[in-house]
Amino acid sequence: MAGGNAGGGHRSPSEPSERIGIADRDGVVGVIMLAPAVIYVLALVAIPFLLAIALSLSDATVGNPGIHHFVGLANFISVVREAAFVFALRNSIIITAATLVLLTILTILQVELLARNFTGKRIAEILLILPWAMPVALAAVGWLWLLDSEFSPIDWILRAVGLLGPGTPLGPANNLYYLGREWLGIGAVVVINVWRTLPLSTIIVLAGRTAIPNELFEQAELDGAGYFRTLLQITLPALGTLLIVAILFTVLVIFGDMTVVALTTRGGPGYTTEILPYWAYLKGIQGGALSQGAAIALFLFPVLLAASILALRMAYRSEGQ
Repeated sequence: MAGGNAGGGHRSPSEPSERIGIADRDGVVGVIMLAPAVIYVLALVAIPFLLAIALSLSDATVGNPGIHHFVGLANFISVVREAAFVFALRNSIIITAATLVLLTILTILQVELLARNFTGKRIAEILLILPWAMPVALAAVGWLWLLDSEFSPIDWILRAVGLLGPGTPLGPANNLYYLGREWLGIGAVVVINVWRTLPLSTIIVLAGRTAIPNELFEQAELDGAGYFRTLLQITLPALGTLLIVAILFTVLVIFGDMTVVALTTRGGPGYTTEILPYWAYLKGIQGGALSQGAAIALFLFPVLLAASILALRMAYRSEGQ
C-alpha cells in the first residue's frame, strides 16, 4: 500500500502545478502592448520628421525627390527672405491666438450652460457635437455659402437691418466680400476654427465641471457669493488643468492645420491670408520646391514643441497645488 501510494504520481508541493505560458509573463505582455504605439511613433512620426530635416537641407524637388546634394541652411535663408513668409508667420500667430481667446471664453460659457438643467438640453447637446462630427469638406461648403461675395445670407441680414449698403456704418457696398479682403478673410478663418473646435474643448472641460461636488456651490450660495465670484474662486480653479489641455489641443490643431484656409480664402487676396502649413504645401507640392516646403514646415516644430512643453508644465503645476 505504501509503495502504491508512493508511485501514484502525486506531485510534491514545491513543483509548479502547470507550465507558465508566454502570455503570463509581465515583461512579454508589456512589450506586446507597447509595440503598436512604438511602431506608430517610429513609422508615422520619427521617420517622416527625420526625412523632412534631410529634405530641408538638400536641393530635392518634386521631379527629383532624391537627397543627393546637401545645401545646408540655404533653404531656410531663402524662404525667410520672401515677403510671403512674414505674412504666413504673422497670420499663423494671429489666427491661433484669436482662436484661443475666443474659444476659451465660449467654452467656459457653454460649459456653464450645459452644467445646468433646462428644457431642450438634449437637443442642445446634439447641436453642440455636430460641428465636430461634420466632415470638413461639407462644413467648408456651408461656410463658403455663408460668406459668398454675392449671395451671402449674412450680408442680406445686414442690409435688412440697415447696417450694410449706401449710407450705412459698414460701407456703401452691398456685400462685404469676406474672403476677398485681408482682415475679413483672417476673421472668417478664426470664426470657422472656433466653430470647429468648440465642441471638443467643451466636452473636455464639461467632464471636469460635472465632477465638481455640488456642495461647494451650495456652500458658496449660502455664504452670499455671486455668480462671478463663484466662477472665479471655485469653478475656474477646479477646471484649470482641463482648460490647459483644451488650450493645448487648440494650439496643436489650429497652428498646424491648413484645411480651413485651403478650402476658403486659399491664401488670398495674394498671399495676405496664407499660413505656414498652407504656404509649405504651395511651395513644396504645387510649386515643386520640395526642399523649401520641408524647410517652411519645420518652422512649425519649435512653436508647437514650446506650446506643448509650456502647457504640460502649467498642467503639472496646477495638479500639484
